[in-house]
Amino acid sequence: MINDNDVIETLDELEAFLHLIEVGGLGLNNVSGVALATNNSNGRPFVAVLDDNQQLVLGRYVTTEVFENGKDMVRYGTKKHIN
Repeated sequence: MINDNDVIETLDELEAFLHLIEVGGLGLNNVSGVALATNNSNGRPFVAVLDDNQQLVLGRYVTTEVFENGKDMVRYGTKKHIN
C-alpha cells in the first residue's frame, strides 16, 4: 500500500523513515528488506518495504532527488559507523 499523501521529499525524511523501519517503530511484521523502485503504472519512484516473500508491505513515494541520491542509504541503512 502506498499513500499518495506521504511523499518523502528530502534525504533527512528518508533517513528518518528508514530508521523507523530498522528499529521496528512502525509495527510491521516480517520485514525483510527495503528497496527503491518505480511504479509500473505511473513511473513514480517510491521506497518499498518488503516482507519475507518480497511482497510490498508499505511504500512511500519519493521525489526524483531522493530516488537518485538516497540509493546508498537504502542499500546500507542509516546506522552511522564509528571508526
